[in-house]
Amino acid sequence: MAGTSGTPGTPRVLRAMNDRAALDLLLEHGPLSRTRIGKLTGLSKPTASQLLARLEAAGLVVVTGTSEGRPGPNAQLYAVNPSAAYAAGLDVTPERILAAVADVTGRTVGEYELPTPGRRAAHTVVRQVTDALDGAVKAAGLARADVQRLVIGTPGAFDPNTGRLRYASHLPGWHSPTLLDELAAALPMPVEYENDVNLAAVAEQRLGAARGHDDFVLLWNEGGLGAALVLGGRLHRGWTGGAGEVGFLPVPGAPLVRHVTKANSGGYQELAGSQAIPKLARELGIRPIPTGPYTEVAAALVEQAADIGTGPHRELLKTYATGLATGLASLVSVLDPELVVLSGASLSRGGEPLRALVQAELEELAASRPRLVVGDVHEQPVLRGALESALAATRDEVFDTSAH
Repeated sequence: MAGTSGTPGTPRVLRAMNDRAALDLLLEHGPLSRTRIGKLTGLSKPTASQLLARLEAAGLVVVTGTSEGRPGPNAQLYAVNPSAAYAAGLDVTPERILAAVADVTGRTVGEYELPTPGRRAAHTVVRQVTDALDGAVKAAGLARADVQRLVIGTPGAFDPNTGRLRYASHLPGWHSPTLLDELAAALPMPVEYENDVNLAAVAEQRLGAARGHDDFVLLWNEGGLGAALVLGGRLHRGWTGGAGEVGFLPVPGAPLVRHVTKANSGGYQELAGSQAIPKLARELGIRPIPTGPYTEVAAALVEQAADIGTGPHRELLKTYATGLATGLASLVSVLDPELVVLSGASLSRGGEPLRALVQAELEELAASRPRLVVGDVHEQPVLRGALESALAATRDEVFDTSAH
């Protein structure tokens, strides 16, 4: 029964591989002609025509227009059908839930922000998650059933051994042992959970500064100090999901913090976390200190220090860079990554002046000397990473043409 088997090398499997290759090319390049698809895939014109006919019949590609400005008749241009599937992402913090829906091409088609002040019970969390998702779905002009998959990003991580959230005691309502079951019952699509910093790394690997890199560390400083570890092209999560919880790392220059989970802090967080920056600014005599949430205040102070670059502002940036490099020295000594990406508002807004200072300090503190870069994904990197993660799984499901 050649052509109907799923055995590698059979016509059906080869067709599916060619179909997926063509879909990936269309995602990468945008609309392409049949001739161009044939050249990029190495397929003959008749085979490329059959491929496009299959994909069009399956609702995966659409004709978007014709090529112009070339000799001869205009050729039809094909593109991935944006409405072939949708995926959603959530970025959860103690203060709010950001939700977004993207079509299968990666374009965001609906967003919603739900404020979440105060303490919460598990049943309240379930309602807030569904409300946030529904808000984004409505903004996209869709129904909840149109969403193929949801990825939720939170501080900390859900322990795969127990299903309970760890390393995020500041996220009330999310620690119930039944929460994942309740969310699964409330939502009609597959749901995945990922650490927020890991999702920022996904965004940088797919869209930003870490493209083309299989071994890198993303250092994040916003609400808390954390890291994502990508080794051999894959996220390293650790046995309990706690890989990268570097805020708990004991470091020189900070008091030794004991009972770190109760304190929800550690030496590296105390030395170089966002909450240390306003204190340092006051000690250096910088005035006025902005008002507002400490994460926003810290980011504004770092940006101001990088812009001014002299006097106490230069000293703030140097002290901050030394603190950051102190913890990074331990990380790179163990992992020896190719690249370190600086992300989160309190790092990215320091720009090149902060990056250069951290690079110089790190080269004195560690034998391994990875290249430091500032992250490229500045707008909602956690949410973008959640969408990218959900889209990758959705495309694998929807683009599997052997199942159509």
